[in-house]
Amino acid sequence: MKEEIFTTKFGGRDLIISKGKLAQLASGSVTVRYGDTVVLATAVVAAEPREDIDFFPLLVDYEERLYAAGKISGSRFIKREGRPSEAAILTCRLIDRPIRPLFPKGFKNDVQVVITVLSFDSENDPDIISIIAASAALSQSSAPFEGPVAAVRVGQIDGQFIANPPLGELEKSTLDLVVAGTYDKVLMLEAGALEVDEKTMAEAIKFGLEAMKPALEIQKKIIAEDKQTVEKIEEPEIIKEVKKYLGKKLAQVVYEVDKAKREEQISAFEKEVLENFEGNYKQIDLRSAFGQILEKEVRQAVIEKEIRPDGRKIDEIREIKIEVALLPRTHGSGLFSRGQTQVLSIVTLGPPSEEQIIETMEEEGTKRYMHHYNFPPFSTGEVRPMRSVSRREIGHGALAERALLPVLPSREDFPYTIRVVSEVLSSNGSSSMASTCGSTLALMDAGVPIKTPVAGIAMGLMTAEDGKKYKVLTDIAGIEDFAGDMDFKVTATKKGITAIQLDTKLKGLRAEILEEALVRARKANDQILEKIAKVIEMPRAELSAYAPRIQSITIPQDKIGEIIGPGGKNIRKIIEDCGGKELISIDIEDDGTVTIASTDAAMAKKAMDYVAGATREAKVGEIYEGPVTGIVKDRMRGNEIGAIVQILPNQDGMVHISQIANERVNNIEDVLKIGQTVKVKVMEVDKERGRVSLSIKDAKER
Repeated sequence: MKEEIFTTKFGGRDLIISKGKLAQLASGSVTVRYGDTVVLATAVVAAEPREDIDFFPLLVDYEERLYAAGKISGSRFIKREGRPSEAAILTCRLIDRPIRPLFPKGFKNDVQVVITVLSFDSENDPDIISIIAASAALSQSSAPFEGPVAAVRVGQIDGQFIANPPLGELEKSTLDLVVAGTYDKVLMLEAGALEVDEKTMAEAIKFGLEAMKPALEIQKKIIAEDKQTVEKIEEPEIIKEVKKYLGKKLAQVVYEVDKAKREEQISAFEKEVLENFEGNYKQIDLRSAFGQILEKEVRQAVIEKEIRPDGRKIDEIREIKIEVALLPRTHGSGLFSRGQTQVLSIVTLGPPSEEQIIETMEEEGTKRYMHHYNFPPFSTGEVRPMRSVSRREIGHGALAERALLPVLPSREDFPYTIRVVSEVLSSNGSSSMASTCGSTLALMDAGVPIKTPVAGIAMGLMTAEDGKKYKVLTDIAGIEDFAGDMDFKVTATKKGITAIQLDTKLKGLRAEILEEALVRARKANDQILEKIAKVIEMPRAELSAYAPRIQSITIPQDKIGEIIGPGGKNIRKIIEDCGGKELISIDIEDDGTVTIASTDAAMAKKAMDYVAGATREAKVGEIYEGPVTGIVKDRMRGNEIGAIVQILPNQDGMVHISQIANERVNNIEDVLKIGQTVKVKVMEVDKERGRVSLSIKDAKER
């Protein structure tokens, strides 16, 4: 197959798409280059649909390769890439979310999209071009993909929007927004922001839609002509028969406020349908028909009458309950309940040495703030194995983490490693936003001096079949998420937005819908922040008694080696003398910053005094107090000539026999004993010879 290359300007740089050269046995494959970042995207589509499933089996994999950045794994034992990093998993989700809605309902052929990063230039993040590459590969295949779709990263520097800012410039941006969509509609949003207002966010979204158009135009040239066509698997007759059988019973159940009772009744009706039509239709088709009818019942009530399943108004949030300081030995805790969604967040504070070490294709370094989200099966009343963390849990944890980052204190002001764990105890919609609220509570309860509280809300959408009539819903519950068309999560302070995440089941959302949702989210988040303030208005003045206390001191860089000692001998001795590793932690940075953390104030002071003393230098005229460590004798004659006194942790001096007392001393051991503590005055410092002359009698005179 002959290679074809297509080029366009995108964000001020060349976007180059090549097809026909690599991975020719895949259903569709392209390489996309942006700067010196290159990704290979392949799409493989199964020839036949999978039997007995009621979902679209799309699998997206994002493969980071260390060679792309010219790296070899830092592990001594494992040099090949292992399981995907959290960053790679988040990129998988970023690619999946705008692609999934563009496949027709009823398509059940397995589709796998694999993105492999071949080259990374440290300036152009592969995530944006990976979305474009996935779309291009699918467009080239015969799959009924209703693309193309493109994406762009929008930054804001000095008040100006920038398309695809280099990673170095992004650090100066008040906004990091990823917009994915078609020519005039948004399919996916992901953003972190430094308290950006709703108007600015809406303008950034519109800017992104316009900026991505070149990446859509270039894909038009490679769309395959032999696309599959998909017939809806559900027969109109099955919908008609099931609806007739159910009558108005299902419509009544939809408005049961209690989630457990509602799901129990819905499950009972579904069972009735399966039993009544057994033998006439496949169970999988009956379940699909039942789900569609349930979805339509919810939609119709909301769109036509503005009646929600639990009786709320469309802009009303569920009942909120807030508690803090629930757990006696943790460093901070907060319980946030909204309706039947309940999340317990717990804070743990640690020394800098407990920061997470990051080694990926894109970055190497440490991470001081971590938010982990757990979604156990009991939270939804289910039974399923508890295995490794799911992509969903990683994604929700990352969203809540991003929401709080703008309000955290700097490392200089608060040199702790911070870990927040949100345990979802029950879930009936929007558990990630409850985690954000719970984390705010826990951080303030722990005494972490966050700049201001952060709240989060999930906005939903119901649209009529013609797509013209719609209703935006505030604080969606589980059934509204299931039956609705949008899950738009917004986190904010009183000042502005800190994070957003948007997913839709539609083939894109108009900008005016998003603007309305942003305005309504502002109102809801303000209400939540007011409720938080009534329980805990600001971070506690004192840390938990069980949290480590951290002290810092800066020493000259040329003294670092003396503190550490050969093979770490000196620093190990300090830790052992101050209670051991279980009680104390000492971290030394390259710039000379020494951080000491301990839950025992006395031991922390002892270690700090040692470090401070070890870096001091003796000065003439100063008085010191220290132990006698030895007696010096004349090598030739054997008579005693002086005593050695330790005046600093790293420095000794000698008291000549004539400087011990005013009267004559014939035998030093008659006056001084090894281990005896004495006061001495520095009389002379000979830096060249490394000698310090001391006097006991002059120290007494003072």
